[in-house]
Amino acid sequence: MDFHKYLAESIATFSLVFIGAGAVAANAAYNNALGIVGIALAHGLVLMSMIYATRHISGAHVNPAVTIAMLVTKKIQIEEGLGYIVFQLLGAAIAGLFLSSIFAGAPASVHLGVTDLAAGVSPNTGILLEAVLTFFLVFVIFAVAVDSRGLADVSGLAIGLVLTFDILVGGSLTGAAMNPARAFGPAIASGYWTTQPVYWIGPVIGAVIAALIYDRIFVKKEVV
Repeated sequence: MDFHKYLAESIATFSLVFIGAGAVAANAAYNNALGIVGIALAHGLVLMSMIYATRHISGAHVNPAVTIAMLVTKKIQIEEGLGYIVFQLLGAAIAGLFLSSIFAGAPASVHLGVTDLAAGVSPNTGILLEAVLTFFLVFVIFAVAVDSRGLADVSGLAIGLVLTFDILVGGSLTGAAMNPARAFGPAIASGYWTTQPVYWIGPVIGAVIAALIYDRIFVKKEVV
């Protein structure tokens, strides 16, 4: 077992959840000081930084949905993939516990920055939106970080920007998690699980569809 890879995934996911959910909690605690733009930038910047920091160690999945996409397209072995997911969730859970200490005074309704459905958004609509947003994210990941023809040197920037523009569009509707770990960390600390299935079902569906389309059509089409 290459513990370095698992630790890198755990640290990167901790960072994403701590900064991302922390931005949501801080925004609620301090009179919307960040706004949706600030929250989107916080997520995008931390993901970009963690990709550049860990890409050469673990491949910088930082997301169980991404790891599942890699498993489905056989870019990673199942034992290693399961290890990635366990350590991603562990990093997310630790981040949630840190947030519970730091933002103890944040409004209870924000649930430590957990992603949640806005009023009037049904679970089915939430799943659909999370699937579409995650499709964009994983399609770009495969294009710039998996495909050998992609622009690997700017992969962190490209992927971070996708996270940013996805949150600008979907953040006010579902929180735009695109990542089960992002939803899981604050939920385990706050005890708020009401809409948790949305952030597993939607991202995994979107990630798998994007991965299969890119891997089966764009990559193999070039090989023929």
